[in-house]
Amino acid sequence: MSAQPIAALFYPSDADPTPVLTQFVRALQERGVALAGAIQHDTGPRATCTMALELLPSGRHMPMSQYLGSGSTSCRLDPAAMAEAAITVQAAIADGAELAVFNKFGSQEALGDGLRDEMAAAVMAGVPLITAVGERFVEAWTDFTGGAYDRLDCTTEAALAWWAALDSD
Repeated sequence: MSAQPIAALFYPSDADPTPVLTQFVRALQERGVALAGAIQHDTGPRATCTMALELLPSGRHMPMSQYLGSGSTSCRLDPAAMAEAAITVQAAIADGAELAVFNKFGSQEALGDGLRDEMAAAVMAGVPLITAVGERFVEAWTDFTGGAYDRLDCTTEAALAWWAALDSD
């Protein structure tokens, strides 16, 4: 059976898929694979919710959090930063990316926001997609993909094996 052009690394809600995707991306970069997408990195203590996106293929780190004041309980995701990231990802897809990698299909994507449109754009352009999906978003992910994806363990080895199977088809 051949690999699907969409894969999801499933992880428990208390885990962080970033190290796995970062190792996967570094391995593919060493092989010269043209990538598009973004990896989220926490840039401060988890309680501060400060984050940056590493944009692919450039590797540029772009802050994606905004300070809303000490008493705020609202989402700190900076909409302007997300719009800039979306444009950058779309350009990388148009420039001939071989694979789109997104840090996660999370709460923003489940609600139809975040980088969800860029995930869809990659697939519509014929670019394979891999992301991480937390347990609580499995239903939204399955709805988004129509169930047409490979479910992977959240390990670098599983991601590399999926890419090798996809690349050999």
